[in-house]
Amino acid sequence: MPDIFNALPGIEVPVGAISKSLGQMWADTAASGGAAPASEDAKATQVNFVLHLGLNTTSADAVRQFHTAVEFSKRYPSRVVVLCPLSKDAGIKEMRAKVYGECHLGKSKSDKRCVEFVMLSYPRSARQFLESQVSICLSTDLPLYYWAHQFSDMAKLADYNYLLTRAKRVLIDSSIAPPDALTYPWPRPETLRDLVHARLLPIRQSLGQFLSRYPMGALCEGLQLVELAHDAGHPAEGRVLLNWLKARIGECGSNRAIYFLAELPKKSRNSFTLKFTYAGGKKKFAWHGDLARGTALFEADFGSGHTTLPAAISLLSPEAALSEAMFF
Repeated sequence: MPDIFNALPGIEVPVGAISKSLGQMWADTAASGGAAPASEDAKATQVNFVLHLGLNTTSADAVRQFHTAVEFSKRYPSRVVVLCPLSKDAGIKEMRAKVYGECHLGKSKSDKRCVEFVMLSYPRSARQFLESQVSICLSTDLPLYYWAHQFSDMAKLADYNYLLTRAKRVLIDSSIAPPDALTYPWPRPETLRDLVHARLLPIRQSLGQFLSRYPMGALCEGLQLVELAHDAGHPAEGRVLLNWLKARIGECGSNRAIYFLAELPKKSRNSFTLKFTYAGGKKKFAWHGDLARGTALFEADFGSGHTTLPAAISLLSPEAALSEAMFF
């Protein structure tokens, strides 16, 4: 595993002086004319957020997720603890720490939103002290959200029961998680949220709003096949979207429709296509969308005439997907 700790920005500080170092960091920032929280803004932090960078994380990926957390904090001021495990201890026995902070102005000068980062690099030999150190870094009386990113083996998460049981939400991205991530015996499965499902929100809303125009009976009667196809870059999104359709439509009354997932031909200009097939062929529903162009098209006829409707298509940005998965 690359040294992702060194790739992340921040000031290295003694592990035992993290709180003091955060205060000094803001004092130095204010003294140099930079944006820093005033003392009365101490309660502005809204969430505790632990970003756990698993052993599959590259340096470039770590920096991307770091900046995603920064963008998220512009809306939800946060204390972020970034965990950077070492795959090879190489004789290292102690933790290392960094601190980092940014402040951003909201709609007015008085609306200041700040994020504080604590980065912790730790060898396996220091693993037993991690929970204690993380608890010290977190703000008290605030909800905790835990994002397990790029884990190589779900079984290794069992070592982090403190985070899994305390977190209000546990976030994973099933497009890059191990295959057993969704069937893993999470200690609190009701807290698990998939970032793939979250970033599909605009598509789920668009499909739901269009189909809600029609009575459920019209949608269900004679339904035989639901076919969803995705491009090569979005297999997880295709899988999650089809599962969402199953949950919404279910067995569709007495009809037991077949749900089929496929990959689009490489020459296709679409990112997704969706088609409902009905007995007798008198009803139809089809939808396709191109994420690169941001355009989609609905075509339907449920007995009241043929309807064609252009629409937009997009995925949520990474920071918006984080907020969707955390709070909704």
